[in-house]
This record gives sequence, structure tokens and C-alpha cells, in this order.
Amino acid sequence: MIYFIIFLSLQIFVLNNLHFLRLATPFIYIYILLKMPIGTSPVKLLLLSFVTGFIVDIFSNTAGMHAAACTLIAFLREPFIHLLVGKDVPEGSVPTFNSLGRGTFIRYVLGFTAVHHIALFLIESLTFFDPFYLVLRIMASICLTALLIFVAESFNLNITTYNE
Repeated sequence: MIYFIIFLSLQIFVLNNLHFLRLATPFIYIYILLKMPIGTSPVKLLLLSFVTGFIVDIFSNTAGMHAAACTLIAFLREPFIHLLVGKDVPEGSVPTFNSLGRGTFIRYVLGFTAVHHIALFLIESLTFFDPFYLVLRIMASICLTALLIFVAESFNLNITTYNE
């Protein structure tokens, strides 16, 4: 709950107004969804993802774009984790550098950040009018968001399981 409040507030009040070189916009709020325990109920995950995206949409005046992108990554999350790690991951463990391993966690973050940003920017543009600029924005935002997620994760190196 604390992550939810902190990262949504950071996104809404600070990061939504940051546009690095008019290209990159960090979307750190997806860190909330990435840190959900493995094996979380799909209904709970989809609902939390939708609500998270919807809250960002309300404050960003973006008409459901964030809600759609967040719901998409929630839908793809469990199969993607099992594709990366296999069936060996214990239920209830939180994806971290320690629990997944550094390389797997980096692929996990980059994969989901890419899916989220591609969906978000394609919905936003609704056209391929300037595909080079669109790809540049997506790539720059993926890099900036992933960098911020890795910085946030570096403060949480000891958390490996989730206790309710």
C-alpha cells in the first residue's frame, strides 16, 4: 500500500510534468505492478493494474490510455515470468534482483516496460505519421523508466518474499 501511494504520487505530481528533451517521459508507477508477488490472483492483479492506470489517467487527462497499457502488462505478467524463469519460482515471492537473479530481473523489467510503453505510445499516437519519432520516444522512455526502476530496486535488495 505504501508503494502504491508513493509511486502514484511521484508519477502524478512530479514525473508526468517531466519530458526529457521532449522525448522521454518516465512512468515509474509500473514498478508497483512489477513488484506484485508471483502467483497473485489474476483477478486481483488485473483489477489493481486497471485501477493504477485509471488513477494516472484521471490526473493526466489521458482517457484510459494508462489503464489499457497497465491491464495489458497484468494480463501478460505470469506467462512472461514463467517463460523467463520456468516453474521453479515459489508462489508468493516478489520479483527482485535476488529472487530472479540480476539478468532475469533486468529482462523482466525491460520486457514489461517495453510492452507498457509500446502499448501506451501507440494508443496515444493512433497513427504511424512519424514512425521514427514514435520509436525514438518509446526507446527513450523505456530507458529512462527502466533506469528509475533499477534505482528504486537498489533500495530494496533485502526484500524477497511477500507476507500478507
